[in-house]
Amino acid sequence: MDIVDALKTPLPFLGFSVYQLLVFIVSLVVGIIIVRIVASILKETLEKVKTPPLITWLLVSIIKSIGYIVVLLSALPVIGIDTSTVGLGLSAIMGLILGFGLQDTWANMGAGIWLAIIRPFDKGDYVEVAGYSGIIQSIGVMSTTLKTFDNTVITIPNKSIWGSPIVNYTREPIRRITLNIGVAYGTDLNKALNIALETVKKHPRVLEDPAPAVVVTELADSSVNLQVRAWVKKEDFGSTKAELIKMLYEELNKANIEIPFPQLDVHIRDMPR
Repeated sequence: MDIVDALKTPLPFLGFSVYQLLVFIVSLVVGIIIVRIVASILKETLEKVKTPPLITWLLVSIIKSIGYIVVLLSALPVIGIDTSTVGLGLSAIMGLILGFGLQDTWANMGAGIWLAIIRPFDKGDYVEVAGYSGIIQSIGVMSTTLKTFDNTVITIPNKSIWGSPIVNYTREPIRRITLNIGVAYGTDLNKALNIALETVKKHPRVLEDPAPAVVVTELADSSVNLQVRAWVKKEDFGSTKAELIKMLYEELNKANIEIPFPQLDVHIRDMPR
């Protein structure tokens, strides 16, 4: 028996020869390479047309998964395995998986796709959603990850996000800082308004357009409430707000304008005996 005949002789207990095994392995390798090339071309094409990253990743993953299954089913007959039986087995397994609780999985995946299409937020946006707030770190098929300012990472299922109001604080290039300040009754309001407005205008990061404003908003129990409104670039919001609070307190204090704390007057009367 020559080498060729030996390679083509079925192996004991396996039912296929070394030659068939080699052809099977080569078929798998070639098939996998072709699938990866197709997936790479698809990814580059989707990126050129500026498809959202999540949609790109999902489509490429689906193409790869289907491609690998097709390659495997195409190569199995080489070693004598009936692919119709394998296909039936795979269908049964998929049916069992779907029947045992993939409803949440599909709901999260569907919500992830819609989030990628509509794009209510992008990576790096500061949002409030599903009772949590933080900076978007990643947007996945199944879940979205936030990071809070104290460096806590929160993972939220996409279906919870899709079913909740989404507040995006950084979608627009500018934001308005709103500060509420109470001054004592009897204060010269025009003086207080002018001091507050001039203080805000002096800050270098406060925008001139839209113009800052200070208005009277309420006659409260212990104070006359003023509201300071100043527009800044979104990246300057936090630091500018903190600095304005300090500046306003110092300037009002210099002008002897009282910022009162809540007070309650209690009158005690003698009860008739």
